[in-house]
Amino acid sequence: MNVLLIAIYVVFGVSALLTLWRIVVGPSILDRAVASDVLLTLVMCVLGAEMAINQHTRTLPVLLIIAAVGVFGSISIARFVARKDNVDR
Repeated sequence: MNVLLIAIYVVFGVSALLTLWRIVVGPSILDRAVASDVLLTLVMCVLGAEMAINQHTRTLPVLLIIAAVGVFGSISIARFVARKDNVDR
């Protein structure tokens, strides 16, 4: 069981570092937006895995808040990019 947990932590850690790299280096705002959504999804997966491993549901409200922030952030970025695209035309 401990080897599995270490493997899970390593996979999530490496993917989070790669996602942070894309947020910092990303050539466009859309790349950064997608990377931030991926990072929020990774955090949700880590919290969900922790809930499954420790057999509790105490962090479920945190998962719901993170999901809402991700959706509203994506919508606001899409509206910003669409508005900017209309101004450029």
